[in-house]
Amino acid sequence: MLRFAHLVLLGLFGAAAVHLAILFLLPAYSERDMWSALAAKHDLYTFTRLGKDDANALLAEKQNPFLEEAACRFDLENGMTWLSAETRVPFWSFSVYDRDGINIFNVNDRGAENGKLDALIMNAPQLLELRKEMPEMVSTSLIAQTDLDEGIVVVRVFQPDKSWRATIERFFQELRCSAL
Repeated sequence: MLRFAHLVLLGLFGAAAVHLAILFLLPAYSERDMWSALAAKHDLYTFTRLGKDDANALLAEKQNPFLEEAACRFDLENGMTWLSAETRVPFWSFSVYDRDGINIFNVNDRGAENGKLDALIMNAPQLLELRKEMPEMVSTSLIAQTDLDEGIVVVRVFQPDKSWRATIERFFQELRCSAL
């Protein structure tokens, strides 16, 4: 019986030590997220290329060798966010993530008119306001409605082979993320 009590106390002490270690390490790990990495690199509404040589491992990691990626932070309190690029590429998609990295919305070029990237990210009140006047410049835009105040949009472009490199680089040079 004494041996069993000793094992239980040792187990409780071990569990307490693990929990304390997690609590003390949490601040160090909570700053290592995509939002913080992008904030350290650029301001809001500026695209950052992902998968390129970067000192930050989160931004330098390349998930797929056939996809080129860029990310932009936005804040809907500054107004709706407009994404655009004129160059046509074989395939593009964009995903909207919250600050915690949870995917809220995604769409690809098959849902866009003429295959060009022209999209608006907005919340419900902004959508109601937009529907009242519906300016001509956004009449064909994809609309991503979200309940977020701030988030990250990631644009991915498929590069089938090296011959598309110049076209894809032009796409990323034209790529805009701006508040309206």
